[in-house]
Amino acid sequence: ISDGTGTTLDSASLSTDHVVVNQNVPLVSQQQISVESPANADVVTLQVGSSLRRTDKQKDSGLLLAIVDTVTLNRKTALAVSDDTHAGGSVQKPRAVNDENPPTAMPLRHDGLSYRFPFHTEKKTYPYFDPIAQKAFDVNYDTQEDVNGLTTYKFTQNVGFNADGKLVAPVAYPSLLAGNEDAKQTTSASMWGIQGGDPNEQITMTRYYAAQRTFWVDPVSGTIVKQTEHADHYFARDPLKPELTLADYKVTSNEDTVESQINAARDERDRLALWSRVLPITFTAVGLIALIGGGLLASFSLRSESALTDPGLDRGDQDFFGRSGLEEPVPGAEAETEKLPTQRPEGRQEAGPPGSDPPGPDEPTEAGPAEPNPPGQHDRE
Repeated sequence: ISDGTGTTLDSASLSTDHVVVNQNVPLVSQQQISVESPANADVVTLQVGSSLRRTDKQKDSGLLLAIVDTVTLNRKTALAVSDDTHAGGSVQKPRAVNDENPPTAMPLRHDGLSYRFPFHTEKKTYPYFDPIAQKAFDVNYDTQEDVNGLTTYKFTQNVGFNADGKLVAPVAYPSLLAGNEDAKQTTSASMWGIQGGDPNEQITMTRYYAAQRTFWVDPVSGTIVKQTEHADHYFARDPLKPELTLADYKVTSNEDTVESQINAARDERDRLALWSRVLPITFTAVGLIALIGGGLLASFSLRSESALTDPGLDRGDQDFFGRSGLEEPVPGAEAETEKLPTQRPEGRQEAGPPGSDPPGPDEPTEAGPAEPNPPGQHDRE
């Protein structure tokens, strides 16, 4: 919502013999934005109803200007999605106050930005679409300013005005009606309010339009947090010499709207931070966990396979990461034992030859094979 003042035509005077123009009229400009189809991860379609109304008049008698514009935008670049076969947008055909028929959308090619700027807005010139002029005009980076604690980029756009606000190249109003009646009118000189001639002379005038806008943009989210607009709609025979003013006004976003847009920009910043920083870190952590888990699974698989092919390889003297640990005692059944020489059995002492002395107790007996005695030999001896 934007508030301001301006010079406007009194619509009630159209039913009299001459039109009346009022000065210093309190005005309010409103934009209502809704999301329409198609809308997905890549594009979003916005339907925007814009109106200018006198606040000193009630209901339809105070309505001065109204337009319903629809545009499909690339979510990342904020540029209109259009080409030679797809208009990328539309505008609703104007209707009379008492017209009960449903609104008719007329395809209208959109180019450039509309209603927002791209993520990570740069300090440069962008094309920005004007739905009234039905074409895009440059919007130029001006400076960096603080708006309620938020650092913004300030952009300016001139449609028909120069940088000093002087009328230099107004746009002939492109009519949305088949008869072009809202863009060109023929009526008497007295009705136009022209003095010094034949009051009944029929004079044809053309409607012209010019505008000057300033945008304060959050450079991170591309949200327009504040806006001023000076626009001039008028009839004239010479485009640089306005003769009858329809609406010449200047409005600025009110404080509630600025604060609401700043909050929206901060929320959008948080979402962008989530997607650009937090989620990649989370995905990296999950990937590392999966990698470690896969390594452990592979390790256990190799150990199991080794145990099946060679049980001796499945030893318990390896710790979790393959380092040698303390050796466990070897079971007795598997222990290696030292081989000891087998002691031969000692045989009985044989009788020496006659006359020999028996060996003393301390003299070792000469080693030699013991011959077995026949059974009963001891008894015979």
